[in-house]
Amino acid sequence: MSKSGNKQTAKRLRSGYLTTIISISLVLFLLGLLGGFILNVKQITNHVKENIGFSIVLNKDVKAQEITRIKDLLDAELYVKGITYVDPEVAAAEFQEALGEDFVEFIGENPLLPSFDVKMNAAYANPDSLSLIKAELLENTKIKEVFYQSNLVEALNKNSKKISLYTLIFVGILLLITIALINNTIRLAIYSQRFVIKTMQLVGARHSFIRRPFIMRGIGNGLVAAFIAIGMILAILYYLQQQFPEIINMKDVELYGALFIIVVILGIIISWISTNLAVRKYLRIETGDLY
Repeated sequence: MSKSGNKQTAKRLRSGYLTTIISISLVLFLLGLLGGFILNVKQITNHVKENIGFSIVLNKDVKAQEITRIKDLLDAELYVKGITYVDPEVAAAEFQEALGEDFVEFIGENPLLPSFDVKMNAAYANPDSLSLIKAELLENTKIKEVFYQSNLVEALNKNSKKISLYTLIFVGILLLITIALINNTIRLAIYSQRFVIKTMQLVGARHSFIRRPFIMRGIGNGLVAAFIAIGMILAILYYLQQQFPEIINMKDVELYGALFIIVVILGIIISWISTNLAVRKYLRIETGDLY
């Protein structure tokens, strides 16, 4: 074979390997990104739960020291993440600014009552806990009403479980599609070397000897693709953390480390299996069927 022919063959091989690495890295990137989303589903759900909270409306004649006492008692509760006192005069001024007219003057008095806006710890943001908390708070004679959006809380708890389930199902489907895509890409890369495989077989080389360099190359491609995918995943997660620091949390090194290890293992296993199957196909095929 001429030098130009060898160069063209080497160029095609490099192009095939590059295409394989890019294809594997892209599908591993998608899988890893979905894995990162699953890891943050709980964080996202907790963030939403903690921003729902509830309002405690006090009686009109409640005194300043009693308001302070109620606030101190609430601060000591495990279910409280944060608490804000809403002064009736301040609330009236904000409401007036929003309406564009003085409703206090029209009514003759300020109808708004002193209240607290309570942000909850996510573990307590469920219908059962909120019902118990409401009943306990209403035992205090200084508290007129406890208000929270029960329908929203119920929908959030119900849908958060569905989101996790649907995401896992989607990941499973994507994994099957990924294996099929990578398998086809590797088959095409091995196809260009089918004559080399058959020639080695005809001169007496053992099947294990023929498969070894292809499998090692496939594993190497899988490793390179996995590290490229991890780099892209880290870049995306870092960007999202900068934009949404309260939602995306990358401090859990062990969880993300496990995710990246899974990405590497998937890259190696899928590449190994696909390469092994592709080489075996051309070892079994008849010489005349290679053309």
